[in-house]
Amino acid sequence: MTSYDLLGFQTAPDAGNFSLCLSRSGIAKPVSGEDGTHLANGRRFQVGAFPISIDAAAFGRTAANAVRNVAMRKFRSSLEGRMLIMGVDRLDYTKGLPQRMHAFGRFLESSPEWLGRVTYLQVTPQTREGVAQYDTLRQEVAGLAGQINGMHSRLDWMPVRYVNRAFGQQTLAGLYRIARIGLVTPLRDGMNLVAKEYVAAQDPEDPGTLILSRFAGAAAELRDGALLVNPYDDETITRAIAQAVAMPREERKARHAAMSAVLAEHDVFAWCRSFMAQLGEDRPAFASQAEVDRRAPGQTVV
Repeated sequence: MTSYDLLGFQTAPDAGNFSLCLSRSGIAKPVSGEDGTHLANGRRFQVGAFPISIDAAAFGRTAANAVRNVAMRKFRSSLEGRMLIMGVDRLDYTKGLPQRMHAFGRFLESSPEWLGRVTYLQVTPQTREGVAQYDTLRQEVAGLAGQINGMHSRLDWMPVRYVNRAFGQQTLAGLYRIARIGLVTPLRDGMNLVAKEYVAAQDPEDPGTLILSRFAGAAAELRDGALLVNPYDDETITRAIAQAVAMPREERKARHAAMSAVLAEHDVFAWCRSFMAQLGEDRPAFASQAEVDRRAPGQTVV
């Protein structure tokens, strides 16, 4: 990896940990007075934080248009006025799905006044089918969803809708916009773009609330607006859900505005420009292959 001119990580702590690893192993050492510059085998290279992002403006437009289509109107009608809590994750042990299910179940038990008033939609496409650990996880999460539904369902209401399939971007954007609460609670994640998509999809005049794991890379950028939680502690997620469902509109708007400002300034185009600027190249944010091939000799980026 030290053969590259520039190594980018999602967060400053990630970059710092890598630099520390290089120093401790004796592979490379930092250059005094030059932040992020290292020396290995007589050549210099840079280590920095470049948090990846999304095209927030375009995603917001997609979400605003998506809620008008027939499928979204039918889905909204099926909620019958109930508040929607939503999570979107691939089926993976790093996503904290069992802990999240436990927390939602505990919320219903500790806040009976919300029974019949909220619906939790968890979209979880299956991955690595046939692998024992993932099959066990799938059974555990499905079992927890069934347990919650068995305990709290009514003839006209089921608290958890657990879906094991993938949806296209337009459908997800519409669902994000409808959801009053976005649950993004991985045990560990380099970034997690679902958190940013959820924020970008919201109606600024009546936005939802993001509940976000403090161990997701996105927490560093969205900390001023999200409700940060420890995903290993069911109780903290339970309390965050209770806070979010009761949060007044003005507070929701203020929190959303803070996060939206970050996404507007640090979108995917700014992410690309920052990489190019660090290399000292004057080129468009998205370069063609021909332009990449004309890069100065030896200049590479990962």
